[in-house]
Amino acid sequence: MFYSVAAPPAVARSIDGVSVVDTLYPCCAGLDVHKQVVVACVRKSNGAKVHKEVRTFRTETNALLEMADWLTDEGVTVVAMESTGVYWKPIWNLLEGVVELVLVNAEHIKAVPGRKTDVKDSEWIAQLLQHGLLRPSFVPDKPIRQLRDLTRQRTQLTRQKVQVANRIQKTLEDASVKLASVASDVLGASGRDMLKAIIAGEQDPIRLADLARQRLREKIPQLREALSGQIEDHHRFLLGTLMEQVEFLEAQIGKLSRRIEEVMPAPFAEAIAKLDTIPGFDQRAAQNVIVEIGADMDRFPSAGHLASWVGICPGNDESAGKRRSGRTTKGNRWLRVVLVQCAWAASRAVGTHLRQLYGRLVGRRGKKRALVAVAHRLLVIVYNVLKKGQVYEEPVQATPDHRRDRERLKQRLLRRLEKMGVKVQEVEAVA
Repeated sequence: MFYSVAAPPAVARSIDGVSVVDTLYPCCAGLDVHKQVVVACVRKSNGAKVHKEVRTFRTETNALLEMADWLTDEGVTVVAMESTGVYWKPIWNLLEGVVELVLVNAEHIKAVPGRKTDVKDSEWIAQLLQHGLLRPSFVPDKPIRQLRDLTRQRTQLTRQKVQVANRIQKTLEDASVKLASVASDVLGASGRDMLKAIIAGEQDPIRLADLARQRLREKIPQLREALSGQIEDHHRFLLGTLMEQVEFLEAQIGKLSRRIEEVMPAPFAEAIAKLDTIPGFDQRAAQNVIVEIGADMDRFPSAGHLASWVGICPGNDESAGKRRSGRTTKGNRWLRVVLVQCAWAASRAVGTHLRQLYGRLVGRRGKKRALVAVAHRLLVIVYNVLKKGQVYEEPVQATPDHRRDRERLKQRLLRRLEKMGVKVQEVEAVA
């Protein structure tokens, strides 16, 4: 997913009463990218005459270099291509700095149905590009793209660690060990000591429970009951392999985190420090957010445009004056997940307006919709913090008007009763 930016304006003129679009790029090219081949169309316009030449190249490096030489010899200045999976990336890296590149969303340039071939696709892309009818996507600079690869890889490894932790829990349940019913984190300091002891062959629940640390020692009687299971060699073997996976993933995550801090640009580090002041955010979440959207908010006209790009605002689905659905649109799934996680943490931050927002919505909209609404508010806060270059300050909350809240609740309940066909007559209660 990439930032959408405005396409260059196409200039319309009239010839014999027919509206045509002026040529913005006299010599350009369109690429139809696939896994094994790239179909390139060079389109040259000289007044009323248009010359097209189409060639097909393999996607190996030598073939792509041959294509780059051909485009340069033809005098091509601008090249457009679809964002097809990851296959566009090596072509972009090779042509970057040689010609001006335009990456477009494939959904925005669909040709006429029933007339689709690779050659026609490349010709259609070149024609739209020549007349300035493409809306390009923003592709960050190469160092930022590499930094994004690191944060996304760390996210993937973190998900794998969660999956392994779930398998550890399933193995314990199979052995009738109810450790998760007493300890909030099975992979915490106390839980790890107990798991290592179980793997080493310890079966006495009293000794296992005595490995508890700090506040968990207050639950030693419950731990003794929970650790009285039927542990076999089969369970110890599985737990041993799973714990090795956890330790390996943790080492890889730590290595990626150190690499991210090493290559993080100074402007991004300052922006991350500002985002860390927002309720629900920590340094890792701030890193993931800043790498996805950048520190410069000038590319987004407003916070609403940013929310639309992320896909965390209500969608538009209306017909005949009726709103059929408000489902959120597709967007940057990496950023969306981070924002919802931060929203969950912010909904528990005491003394914040985000907690109040969640409390107002969760009763009538449900937890999931309330979290998405809080995530949307967080994204607006992120936009303003980066736009203004200031740290987050909690807004001054007005004194709650309980009388107004009671009136709203009464009117809402009356409307629900009316929809159910129940007539209600209001009678003032005598104090």
